[in-house]
Amino acid sequence: MTETNDQIQTNDIPAASDVPAAAEGQQQERRGGGGGGKGGGDRDRRGGGGRGRDNRRGQERDSEWQERVVQIRRVSKTVKGGKKMSFRAIVVVGNERGQVGVGVGKAGDVIGAVRKGVADGKKHLVKVPLTRTSSIPTLSNGRDGAASVLIRPAAPGTGVIAGGSIRTVLELAGIKNVLAKRLGSKTPLNNARAAMVALAGLRTHKETAKERGISLEQLYS
Repeated sequence: MTETNDQIQTNDIPAASDVPAAAEGQQQERRGGGGGGKGGGDRDRRGGGGRGRDNRRGQERDSEWQERVVQIRRVSKTVKGGKKMSFRAIVVVGNERGQVGVGVGKAGDVIGAVRKGVADGKKHLVKVPLTRTSSIPTLSNGRDGAASVLIRPAAPGTGVIAGGSIRTVLELAGIKNVLAKRLGSKTPLNNARAAMVALAGLRTHKETAKERGISLEQLYS
């Protein structure tokens, strides 16, 4: 797979929330419809109510997650008949409560690529330990390919001091006070994955003390 240098403009990138989700079911039937008589109407009402509750629960679960498109590029693959053009989308998925994932999707159209990227991101979620000040417990360093990312905690009121795809990953993870620095490659995908490696390696002080077999007071001393 060889990638071209053509990159979609930011204004042309659709928001992930605008991408139509996969069809999960047909529209509910109206109450009492279908000519089933009184008994049939009761069955429809009972069945329709159950489906309505399931749909509401599914919508609540979906509303917890936020998706942001980091980059969309047009890529090409050389085949026997020539070149096959497609789109690659990098999407970050998170609930801003300590869970975040990075996904990549490829398809013949932009909407399909974004949809695949969202599904891939939800398959590779990472749990991030957050402090009371919405920061990280300790300093962490992550590396992916030629990209290296340094992430360290910050005092309340600092905000998210980061740029590019690293900032998107930190924001969707729910981190509000953090310092991050890109030390290697500028590739958005590698930097996002390096940030994920750094977040996956975080541990709380209680977990560290438990692994060492000492008390929390001895860890601080």
